[in-house]
Amino acid sequence: MIVTIKLFATFRTGRFGEEKRDYSPATTVGDILKELNLPVDEIGATLINHKHVEEDHSLQDGDVLSIFPLVGGG
Repeated sequence: MIVTIKLFATFRTGRFGEEKRDYSPATTVGDILKELNLPVDEIGATLINHKHVEEDHSLQDGDVLSIFPLVGGG
């Protein structure tokens, strides 16, 4: 199945902004986070097709996974 992955802000550094990848049907958001070596404690939000999801969410063909880092401010 083909999934589009979008990385935002600091997660793009040394990686990519947007990329389509082929995954097996049992792939979860957590599997992709591990593959990309993204530090779980720095993840602010994961969205599938503009809806918030958890790491155990299974992906479907054609999904768009958006991954945002934590945002700080003051």
